[in-house]
Amino acid sequence: MSTTKWTIDPTHSEINFKAKHLVISTVTGKFKKFAGEAEVESEDFNGAKVSFTADIDSIDTNQSDRDAHLKSGDFFDAEKYPQLKFSNGVLENKGGEYVLKGDLTIKETTKPIELSVDFGGVADDPYGNTKAGFELEGKISRKEYGLTWNAVTEAGSVVVGDQIKILASVQLVKG
Repeated sequence: MSTTKWTIDPTHSEINFKAKHLVISTVTGKFKKFAGEAEVESEDFNGAKVSFTADIDSIDTNQSDRDAHLKSGDFFDAEKYPQLKFSNGVLENKGGEYVLKGDLTIKETTKPIELSVDFGGVADDPYGNTKAGFELEGKISRKEYGLTWNAVTEAGSVVVGDQIKILASVQLVKG
């Protein structure tokens, strides 16, 4: 079978993250600018080669001061490292359970990650485009990627939790 290229449809995709704040609540953020693709040789996407980038400057937590802090040298250092990258990704279908494994690079650090994937299927849209849908979920330790800034409240609570949840809803378009 020949290789088919699929690209992310940004209009119908979301890349979100969640972090604990003060250990008692969760802050949700997203990347508004991102791109990615998959090279596929099978109809069930097994073995698909996946790559992805997100622009750090597009980070949005619905609070501009927090966004500016996340873009600063305390966290992502967007000026020096304008993108996070996912590379060498391979999607594996293990009896209907999908896993995406690859390398995530944030700042100067690259580490292997694994995301659970729910493959929603393939459908044609009203405009004649073939689309494929995926829900992805996983966790990373922000400190492992050099995102180590933190503060402690007077009561001893940590301001930002270490575990970051990754939640993505991705629609790919064929061609």
